[in-house]
Amino acid sequence: MEPSSLPLDRVLVGDCVAELARLPDACVDVVFADPPYNLQLEGALTRPDQSLVDAVDDDWDKFASFADYDAFTRAWLLAVRRVMKPDATLWVIGSYHNIFRVGATLQDLGFWLLNDIVWRKANPMPNFRGRRFTNAHETMIWASRSAAAKGYTFNYDALKAGNEDLQVRSDWFIPLCTGAERLKDGDGRKVHPTQKPEALLARVLLASSQAGDVVLDPFFGSGTTGAVARRLGRRFIGIERDTAYADAARARIAAVTPLDAATVSAAPEKRTEPRIPFLSVLEAGLLAPGTTLVDERRRWSVVVRADGTLAHGGVIGSIHKVGALVQGLPACNGWTFWHTERDSSLVPIDSFRRALRDQMKAA
Repeated sequence: MEPSSLPLDRVLVGDCVAELARLPDACVDVVFADPPYNLQLEGALTRPDQSLVDAVDDDWDKFASFADYDAFTRAWLLAVRRVMKPDATLWVIGSYHNIFRVGATLQDLGFWLLNDIVWRKANPMPNFRGRRFTNAHETMIWASRSAAAKGYTFNYDALKAGNEDLQVRSDWFIPLCTGAERLKDGDGRKVHPTQKPEALLARVLLASSQAGDVVLDPFFGSGTTGAVARRLGRRFIGIERDTAYADAARARIAAVTPLDAATVSAAPEKRTEPRIPFLSVLEAGLLAPGTTLVDERRRWSVVVRADGTLAHGGVIGSIHKVGALVQGLPACNGWTFWHTERDSSLVPIDSFRRALRDQMKAA
């Protein structure tokens, strides 16, 4: 099966292992899996007023034993691993009932764990019996196909920029799916008991995929992955064995309006951009030897030498080394720290590096 003939943007109805077997090797870029949690509920769950809680008691979440659940987990993970591209990554979400067993199986099968993400719920369901802590989070495991997979997508710079220039942490505070986003049937009941919020899937896809990538969800449910993938310019393959869920997912996704390409394209990662030595800035005539550089607050000044080093008193070194030295810090990004005077205002020397990179792209 050629990539062009993949069942893109479709919901396949059937058992996930059987449907995955129909796909070619190495055809998807990222996987989001929300498998049965095997909650092991021993009876109806009631509130203090004796009203019933709409909990997960469907047959698809019931397994005869832990051994059965482990065999199921191993089967679908092996099937998923085969269709992942060498640098693809996998996300699996679960609760304390199953996520540790899934994690052990991932490691047994050769996946490489990159992170565990805590989804902290803004509005969790209380523990009505008062015998345990409130279950206020779920855990996601993010893994690459193997330890050798080093080229996986992680949009670090874009995530950081959207987080006020702070690294995004591994605990995500996101509300449960409620309101108009929650799918309801004609009687006002939930279409799916464990529908995930679109904000959660959006962060997953923005972190680990690019526009145009193929996203696989082997437990498609109400179609959150597909809806978010369509909105963000990704392609998807969904697998769902329940026809009612599949129908609801198709209708939901059809109503989504994709964002324009410029809105969803990821900013280039700094680590993927061509390396530009500071000396190249001088060689291109963008900055002259003998120029004085200062920091943004004009606390320190240095002189640019002809060989691309900086001089501060009797110290000579790179833009980074001298920037760190004057501040008494172990490291410094000299490109953003040092500035030069242009038209009565300070300009970071990084603007010259960006100009050279633009020239390289245009060549």
